[in-house]
This record gives sequence, structure tokens and C-alpha cells, in this order.
Amino acid sequence: MSGERPGRQRPPPLGDLLGLAVVGSLALMLLLLYPDRRGAVTGTAGDYLVEMMLVLPAVMVIMGLFAVWVPDTLVARHLGQTSGARGIALALALGTLPTGPLYVAFPLAAALISKGARVSNMVVFLSAWACIKLPQEMMELQFLGLEFMASRLLLTIGTVVVMGLLVEAAVEFRGQDMK
Repeated sequence: MSGERPGRQRPPPLGDLLGLAVVGSLALMLLLLYPDRRGAVTGTAGDYLVEMMLVLPAVMVIMGLFAVWVPDTLVARHLGQTSGARGIALALALGTLPTGPLYVAFPLAAALISKGARVSNMVVFLSAWACIKLPQEMMELQFLGLEFMASRLLLTIGTVVVMGLLVEAAVEFRGQDMK
């Protein structure tokens, strides 16, 4: 990034473009091999596209307001490098509260990282958003019992925390490797 003019974006890495081409080619091949599924696939894809077009503009407005109204120091203090176990617990709690699709959480996590949040806390936040929801826990309690709910919840929390720390270590290692 050094040597680049401010405000200028780099083109996507070649690997990203290659991956997109491979996935697109694979999807096209599958649609050609299974023409009877074409209607269901294109209908579902269209439904998701419409949903995203309705939800993402509001998310972007909220992210803009978040960027302006929430001080970097607040995020760094509660979710940053020195937040420790308290930061992990807060990230876990923040991830369990909202309902909605996971793709809404990614811009929020990116904004939090740009304001000083630890990578591990954002992995915990995203993972909690994906797999720990209060209504889901209540359904598990009602239909599967306390023992199952508590076991799954504790295993999920433990796995999410370890995964967050491992991802952060890998990102830091990769960052040192690129220097």
C-alpha cells in the first residue's frame, strides 16, 4: 500500500478473480448438466438478490452513521487489543443478540476492525451471529432439553473462542510474513 495515492483502490488480486471464474464456470456447468433444476436455482438466486437489494442499502446507511457517531477509542477500549476476556465476552454477546442474515454482520465487523477491534473478537462476533441465537437456544431448551442446549452452547462458545484466537494468530503471522 505504501507508494499509492490516497483514495485510489487496488484492483482485486488475481486469485480472487480466478476463484470467481471457477465458481461461475462450475455453476454454469451444473445448470447445463441439470436443466430440470434451473428454475429452482435461478428463482432462489433471484430471491436472494432481491433480499440483498432491499437490506444492504439500509445496512450501508447504518454503517455510515456508525463510522461517524461511534468513536474509535470506544471500540478500541472495549473490543481492541487490550480488551482480553471482557472483549471476547462482549463480542460473543453482541453476536447473539441480532437476528438477520449473516451478510449484514460482515460490514459491521469490517467497520469495527477499522476502528480498532481485534480480529479474534470479530471472528467470535461473526461466529456467534451465525450459530448462537437466543430464540434458537430457547427452542433447543424446549424440544431437546437443558442438557443438550447447555452442551451445544458450551461447545460452540469454546470452539468459537479458540477459532477466533487461531484466526488472529494466522492473520498476524501472515502479516509478519509479508513484511
